[in-house]
Amino acid sequence: MTTNNRGFVTFPFAGMALDPIHVGTGGARLGRVDNTIVRDPVTRIPKIPGSSLAGVMRAYTAMAKGKYPKCAGLGQPERDGAGGHCGKADCPVCTVFGFAKGIGASGGFAGLAAFSDMQVLLFPVASQLGPQWITCPMALRQTSIAEFAELGDLPEQQVVYRETDGGAVHMNLGWLLLPVKTDWKPLTANDQFKDQFKALGIPNYIISRLAVVSDKLFSHIVNSNLEVRTSVAIDPATGAAEEGALFTYEALPRGTVLFWEVICRNPKHFKIDRDDVKAVDSPEKVRDAITDAHSYLEHLGIGGMGSRGMGRLRVLATKEPADADKPGKEVS
Repeated sequence: MTTNNRGFVTFPFAGMALDPIHVGTGGARLGRVDNTIVRDPVTRIPKIPGSSLAGVMRAYTAMAKGKYPKCAGLGQPERDGAGGHCGKADCPVCTVFGFAKGIGASGGFAGLAAFSDMQVLLFPVASQLGPQWITCPMALRQTSIAEFAELGDLPEQQVVYRETDGGAVHMNLGWLLLPVKTDWKPLTANDQFKDQFKALGIPNYIISRLAVVSDKLFSHIVNSNLEVRTSVAIDPATGAAEEGALFTYEALPRGTVLFWEVICRNPKHFKIDRDDVKAVDSPEKVRDAITDAHSYLEHLGIGGMGSRGMGRLRVLATKEPADADKPGKEVS
């Protein structure tokens, strides 16, 4: 199997929040805070939708390739045909992210890259031993990394597992006080467990403070330790707080490690207006077009509340894709 014949390749990425990240649900609601963040409907664990990531990466790729703003955004042209995506076979933005045709025109192009949701992989929580990065078997299995795929439930549900106990019999994780155990073999007796985190570029200071809890507790720990801020609108006429404009909003805290995947299709299998795709010639080149814009995430961020010091995300080193004969990663 040669590189040029692959149907698609899945590339895993990990990123660490440099600021709190707020990707809101789009409106206020009754509850603990006014403006909540997006959560998985089943696990109730916060996430960043793939559509949010794809949108900002299109804009940042357009900036990096000198195609901003024409090839960014929705790209719908005016009724007279002016503006809109260029839709050219040699455009690295339109080929990678797709483009829309004008009003009344047929066709378009779906794009060569597809983004998964960004899932919480490691979540920082304060404890008496300092910051701990918490995960659970379910969060590890969702990465689709082979070494994590077969992880089962923890032997005990109401404990926290660490490589060493650090001299603590119990550990507080927010409002929970849990016994400390060191006998979960995947964490304490398997170097491959740590090697997978290192391959994703996760720093050693986080790996050394890794703790694992049960799937049942993970959601409660995450949702109980989100950052909640209070803001108020300012009356431009007086420069003081506007009456009745106090509101609260939540965010993933700084230091959260997120995991996502980008599925890159082979450009050689597609044509644009009967013309071969010229901007990229392999799934690896599709990935490179996206990674060239990752530095924009570190400076311009993702999500809302950017003017309030939120949103910056540093993409860590990536793990290379699996061998060609490994199921689920590469398809002809």
